[in-house]
Amino acid sequence: MSKRDLKKYLASLPKEELEEQMLALYEKFADVKTYYNFVFNPKEDKLEQEAKAKILAEYFPPRGKRAKLRRGTAQKYIKHFITLGVDPMVLADVMLYNLEVAQKYTAKRDISYASFYKSMFNSYKQAVDYVATNGVAAEFKTRIAKVYEEAKRQAWENYKEFERVYDNFE
Repeated sequence: MSKRDLKKYLASLPKEELEEQMLALYEKFADVKTYYNFVFNPKEDKLEQEAKAKILAEYFPPRGKRAKLRRGTAQKYIKHFITLGVDPMVLADVMLYNLEVAQKYTAKRDISYASFYKSMFNSYKQAVDYVATNGVAAEFKTRIAKVYEEAKRQAWENYKEFERVYDNFE
C-alpha cells in the first residue's frame, strides 16, 4: 500500500475506528509503543544515561568480568535514538562517548585484532558525519579532535584514516 493510498484510507475512517486501529497498533507492536512513550514523555537524559552505562559495561564490566568490546551495543542505541528522533546533541554525545570509553580501555590494554580498530574508525566516521550533517559540529569539534589525537597518541594501526576524516571535518 502506498502512502497516498494509506492517507485516503485513513481519511475515510470515522474517528472512533481510527482510534481503535491506533490502540491496536500500540498494543501489538513494541516499536509503536516505544515511539509513543517517547513522544509523550521524552526522557532523553534517562535514555542517554542508560546507553552510556551499557557502553561503559562493554569495556569496564562490573565485578571483574571480562570486557566484551562489542561495538554493536553502542550501535544498537544509536540506531534506536535515530529512530526515536532524539536531540542531535544527545546522540552525538553518545557516539563520541563510545569512542572515548574504547580509547580509555585501549590506553590500559593492548588490542591486537584489526577488526576492533576498523569498527572504531567506522564509529568515528559516523560521529563526524552526524555532527556535520546535523549542525552541531561547533559543539563537538574539541571532542572529535581529542578522539583523533588519542588514536594517534596510542598509535592505532589506522590512525591515518582518523586523520583523513578529521582533516576533511575541519
